Amino acid sequence: MKKNEDLQKDVQDAIKWEPLLHAAEIGVIAQDGIVTLTGVVDSFAKKTEAEHAAKTVKGVKAIVEKIEVDYGTLGKKQDVELAKDVVESFKWDWAIPMDKVKVKVEKSWVTLEGEVHWNYQREAAKKAVNSVSGVRGVTNLLQIKVEREDAVEKKAIENALSRNSVLDDHFIKVKVAGNHVTLNGVVHSLFQKEEAGRIAWNAPGVWVLDNELVIQSSKN
Repeated sequence: MKKNEDLQKDVQDAIKWEPLLHAAEIGVIAQDGIVTLTGVVDSFAKKTEAEHAAKTVKGVKAIVEKIEVDYGTLGKKQDVELAKDVVESFKWDWAIPMDKVKVKVEKSWVTLEGEVHWNYQREAAKKAVNSVSGVRGVTNLLQIKVEREDAVEKKAIENALSRNSVLDDHFIKVKVAGNHVTLNGVVHSLFQKEEAGRIAWNAPGVWVLDNELVIQSSKN
């Protein structure tokens, strides 16, 4: 396991590397693989970008998110206005089935509900909200419900994992039970764990995914 100070510096360097972020806005605390992010930023996109940067660092097992979003007086919006902006943002993304997604806004916090056929549609909806000015946070409750109960092909998921350049597929085991997929094994970063989950979700017929991959630091 990396020393706390080494992991802290690696995360700080990853944040500095992102052009959208100002490192001085974000504090980093590392303790036994758990990274806490603190500070105040002026957009929700910066908050999510900082979290993503931290996830890509080897040795990060979990992230505690304490970054606050402050748009200032001029940047604040009423919930009704914010809801209109979120719905409008959906119109610009072909991947989002607008008739399937319900939007609720309360105190600038957006909740997405409904059923979609694919995980990429769920992720596209959340990504669209992230870019809307005035959003303080997002809760994505969209569920996956495919039109046909296609059998999930275990081999197809394993092949997709092996094609991905950032994953050590040898350490990832796939279990399929009906429309339920479970991932077990070892990866070296939180980003790898989420990437493996994203790939598995892309398989036709997946309704439920249990990502039980364990994060362990590389020996190198």
